[in-house]
Amino acid sequence: MAEAFAAGARPAIELVVPTLDAHALLPRLVSSLQAQTWPHWRLQIIDGPSGEVHRRLLEQLVAADSRIRWSPQSPQEQGIFGAMNQGAAQASPEAWLLFWGSDDWAASPTVLAQLAERLGQLQRLGRSPDLVVCRGRYENGRPSVFRWRHSYRRSLFLGSTPPHQATAIGPGARRRLPRYAEGFRLSADLDQFLQLSSSRDLQVERLDLELVGDRKSTRLNSSHTVISYAVFCLKKK
Repeated sequence: MAEAFAAGARPAIELVVPTLDAHALLPRLVSSLQAQTWPHWRLQIIDGPSGEVHRRLLEQLVAADSRIRWSPQSPQEQGIFGAMNQGAAQASPEAWLLFWGSDDWAASPTVLAQLAERLGQLQRLGRSPDLVVCRGRYENGRPSVFRWRHSYRRSLFLGSTPPHQATAIGPGARRRLPRYAEGFRLSADLDQFLQLSSSRDLQVERLDLELVGDRKSTRLNSSHTVISYAVFCLKKK
């Protein structure tokens, strides 16, 4: 289990990755983590009903690296966000969580070191943010950027949605909202951000760090803007 984020201790950073027959993609993610100059990460893979080839890869990864664990997805935790909920529940309560897809990867070998350094700085300053929002980049080269509009909630309202892969979710945010809401197939991450933004004392730190690469189409990011606004309006009613 990862170490607690206590005074004088290094931050615990755990990655939760849902998979389903992703054996062609997962090695790039794992290799990008194993290349990190900051070696104290933990990777938790929650696997759906994958086939033999994928499961064999998971067993090989776990046997080769003690920082990697995998669990079969529970039937009670449906869909990708159910897998993410399961991984969050299994993580250390004091860990900072990153939710990545099997087709994501660390943008450079130093990104976790830079994130951990900033978390340590904030700890020494007596600051305990709930979220640390970084940047990502799609495989076609286009960046995924969260545009700050004076406050986190206002930024969401105006259609800027932080990529969840590039958002480190801290222990405080996890205590406020320990699970993604059920009933969402694509936008439970945005629903979570909107719910968190309703807390007046929510602390959000922005870090100018390109944390993660992502194969997904940029069109998804555009649709997120529309979904964000729609979900926000529904929650205001």
